[in-house]
Amino acid sequence: MTEAHVGRSGRRLTATVTDLEVARQKAFLIGVVLPGDDREEARRSLDELARLTDTAGSDPVDSELVTRARIDPATYIGSGKAAELAEVTRALDIDVVVFDNPLTPAQQRNLQKVFECDVVDREAVILDIFAANATTRQGVLQVELALYRYNLPRLRGKGRELSQQAGGIGAKRGPGETKLETDRRRIQARITRLQRELEELNRRLETQRKARKRNAVPHVALVGYTNAGKSTLLNRLTDADVLTQDRLFSTLDATVRKLPLEGGPQAVISDTVGFVRRLPHDLVEAFRSTLVEVKEADLLLHVVDASDTDPQGQIAAVREVLVEIEAHEVPELLVFNKIDIADEVAVRRLRELYPDALFISAREGEGIEELRAAIADALSNRTTLVHLQIPYDRGDVVASAYRLGEVVAVKHEDEGTLIDVRLPPQSVAAFAEFATS
Repeated sequence: MTEAHVGRSGRRLTATVTDLEVARQKAFLIGVVLPGDDREEARRSLDELARLTDTAGSDPVDSELVTRARIDPATYIGSGKAAELAEVTRALDIDVVVFDNPLTPAQQRNLQKVFECDVVDREAVILDIFAANATTRQGVLQVELALYRYNLPRLRGKGRELSQQAGGIGAKRGPGETKLETDRRRIQARITRLQRELEELNRRLETQRKARKRNAVPHVALVGYTNAGKSTLLNRLTDADVLTQDRLFSTLDATVRKLPLEGGPQAVISDTVGFVRRLPHDLVEAFRSTLVEVKEADLLLHVVDASDTDPQGQIAAVREVLVEIEAHEVPELLVFNKIDIADEVAVRRLRELYPDALFISAREGEGIEELRAAIADALSNRTTLVHLQIPYDRGDVVASAYRLGEVVAVKHEDEGTLIDVRLPPQSVAAFAEFATS
């Protein structure tokens, strides 16, 4: 959808979010350090971009971290630096240049002319990966919406020669709409249709969430950095058989499963898209309806890769997104995963820094029972202990007590069954007629 250019080989060069679908292109990565930026953090972000680029189907051949006093409005890195790096990319026969920083449509076009190859930014790479991985109807619609929002400002016409349609009867009102205007109007209409379809789908999902709340089923949500092992943990806790791969964003679509807890109430647990540094705002907006599962959860399991070189950076990136979706006040259990492959010294340091966290290996099963107990304890803290006396002919009430709460004591007397049960606040009223002091 963006303007095409012709490169050295004479092939058509178009910077779109689908460029990286070509099998194993050679990619050159560029990051920028501005005054006040942490250079080490910028390097880690560039390393992460290399993994994203690889996941998108291109081979990161080399990278450059550029120091700038300010952003150049025309080329982001300045025309001189762009020309210098263009010589490097030509020598390496690079197919696509990937910026770790967001580019404006004008910067993207100008850089393509300098580099004589495709130029995309971090957001384009992440969108490309999302487009390849979405499977459910909701996920596909969300990604398509984000793609159109990304591409719309990148449409660029060529002037009057695109004016193909007559402007009314007899063409007396000028040249009519240009093809550019037609494309923009068509995309805007498609965005409107996507939003309408998502709203309808979200209403149905909201009905399901309300049903869970009416039934007082506690909801646990898995959150964490992409590839932290959330899906593996979901499988370990629930036998969900969800796809697990050692790659970024292998899971996009929300998955909800029953979570069995020993001696505790029936609960559900959900997994959804992982986060990365600087997750594009349009993607957060597009997936906001999916991320409602996180916002409305009773407990978050914040999964962190203990074997990563920067686990604290992962935690900060995830919490930044939680603030953006207004889920930062949901109670949280911090869970460090992959301790089976993590450095022992690093794990000891994490234990010192986060004494209340849990340390597990979802793959090997280490620490899982302790995690189950911690989840049950955390959920029980949101319940009220109620004493009930239930007549023997009201077995349905006894069954409801077991289904909706955690029964901690049972005693059979002449008047009926005495039950001490922990109930969520919204369920207490339903048992009011059977409550005793």
